[in-house]
Amino acid sequence: MKLERRYSEHPDDVKHYDTKLLRERFIFEDVFIKDEISLCYTHSDRVVFGGAFPETKKLTLTGGKDFGSDTFLDRRELGIICIYGEGTVNADGTEYKMKKGDGLYIGKETKEVTFSGQTGAPSPKFYLASAPAHSVHPTVFIPIEKANPRKLGEAATSNARTIYQYVHPAVCQSCQLVMGMTVLEEGSIWNTMPCHTHERRMEVYFYFDMADDAAVFHMHGKPEETRHIIMQNEQAVISPSWSIHSGAGTSSYTFIWAMAGENQTFDDMDTVKTINLR
Repeated sequence: MKLERRYSEHPDDVKHYDTKLLRERFIFEDVFIKDEISLCYTHSDRVVFGGAFPETKKLTLTGGKDFGSDTFLDRRELGIICIYGEGTVNADGTEYKMKKGDGLYIGKETKEVTFSGQTGAPSPKFYLASAPAHSVHPTVFIPIEKANPRKLGEAATSNARTIYQYVHPAVCQSCQLVMGMTVLEEGSIWNTMPCHTHERRMEVYFYFDMADDAAVFHMHGKPEETRHIIMQNEQAVISPSWSIHSGAGTSSYTFIWAMAGENQTFDDMDTVKTINLR
């Protein structure tokens, strides 16, 4: 299992970062590595995120010194969304067959979690997000048909999209993790605009379903001191609680959002008027 780390930054420091440093501190590029679990540990709310890509062998989520626990979920909870192929997640002996768009919540104190492919199907890519947890909640399988859809935006403003809530109070209980997927309609390129911040929780965006030559211009920073970070397919970016998180693509795309902090209320945010952005 491969693990990278990202440390917390003060917004007054970040406004002095050049492009190279912004990318080093906030982007996680190697989300999927064949036959590997590739994770990033950010000190923003101690969230861990990344991917499991079992191609020729079964992969096991492990604990150890990096997490100060014998197993990964001793003091954590986990959200999973399959973004490609078909495969199986096994949680303490129970198998969950997953295809693209299916989600799974696994609660604290689950001892063993493994990922594997299915014979005759494309190798699956499982996107993972985990947060510290102090309470135990049951494991819940969430196929996309049972995710909670919310339609937002409109074609006239190029942001018609459907937000699918997976790990969310409307669907299943969790300690502090909230997780979902946003699918933009054909011809729409903007996500989360008008934008917002939420001081009570951080957020990670993972962009995918993009062509190799496509890009998303991800908006980052305080509303009065914004920066852009160019994202390619299957890359993730960290947004601290003080940062906006929005983006415009060269074409439509899909992204997974995962949040952790002290508040799970989806609409608890500080909206920023577009004319006030700088």
